[in-house]
Parts: sequence; structure tokens; C-alpha cells
Amino acid sequence: MTTIGIVDHGMGNRRSVEKALERVGARVALTANHGALRAADGLVVPGVGAFAAAMRAMRELGLDELVIERAGEGTPVLGLCLGMQLLFDSSTELGGDRGLGLLPGRVVALEPGALKIPHIGWNEVAFTRASPLLDGLGDRAAFYHVHSFVAVPDEESDVLGRGDYGGPFTSIVGRGDVYGVQFHPEKSSAAGLALLASFTSVCARVAA
Repeated sequence: MTTIGIVDHGMGNRRSVEKALERVGARVALTANHGALRAADGLVVPGVGAFAAAMRAMRELGLDELVIERAGEGTPVLGLCLGMQLLFDSSTELGGDRGLGLLPGRVVALEPGALKIPHIGWNEVAFTRASPLLDGLGDRAAFYHVHSFVAVPDEESDVLGRGDYGGPFTSIVGRGDVYGVQFHPEKSSAAGLALLASFTSVCARVAA
């Protein structure tokens, strides 16, 4: 059975992510233990809250270097919501901070015109290129978003899907086997579970 390590830095709805991954057939280790995370076939970086606080927690636990190390070894990584933003070089939120630097780009405030901030609710995401993460989802699907900031990748080729909220925004990214989604797949019904199942399959393939 494929083991997914959920990087437990203390911020986010880790338990619901754990249950969703178990539902799609993964064995799950929700932990900050470096040995357990090194033994996993793939890593999920969750997150809810502020970028700088999450990065501070990651650094204090040594989880930033661990995730960077494992990604460098080719281990699949999936960032969820704030966890996706942490994959980038930096964020401007609350004075700014540096991120994990696994994807080139930065995180900036969402500017949806007259629409409310934060953006909360279901939003259709149009897929911009094929990816193993999106297998079986067609060319678009709706996912549940909650966010006030958005990632701006340096490389257009890293964008896998875009939503629209007062203008287009990056909702799914991927480079190699490093992926990020701006939404909560664990709250996104069948499409979210399908995406988590695809990520589990990616982890199984790489581990094999």
C-alpha cells in the first residue's frame, strides 16, 4: 500500500486531509517525525492561515529542509491551499517571507475588483495542460476554494489549471512531481477525491 506523509506543521485541517487520503486507498502518516516522512512514498503539505506563520513553524521543526530534500530526491509533493503557496519562492503577505523555493514565483494578494475577499466557495477550474494529477477529470472541474492570496508562477509551463474570480488566477501548478492546488480537495467532493487518488497513483508509480 502506498504511504503518504502529511507534513504536520500544526496549521490546517490535517485530519480531514488524512481521512480523504485514506478514503482513496492510501496509508497515511500524519506526523512531524522526520524518519516517518522520509519513509513515505509522497508528501502532502497542508495549510490554513498566514504564510509567514506556517513557514516559521516549518523551520522550527526542520520540515522546510526535509520537504526540499525529499523533493530533490524525486519524491512527489502536493501542496494544498496555503501549502501550495509555501512551495513558491516568497509571499508578500504580512510584510513578506521566503517560501520553500520548489517552484519559481511569488504569492501576492488576490485582487478581484468589487468581489469579496477572501474568495470562499466553489469555483470551476479550467485545466491548461495534461497532467497525471488530473487524470480522469476531463478539461475542467469545480473545487472548493478559501483564499485571499494567489501564486504567480514565473513559468507559464508550471500552470496546470486556472480559476476565475474577478479575473483569472492560478489554481493548480505542477513541475515534475511537485504539485500544488489553491483549493481544498478534501472538501471538493468527487473531483477532489479523484485528484487525491491520482496523486496517490503518482506516488505509487514513482516508488515502484
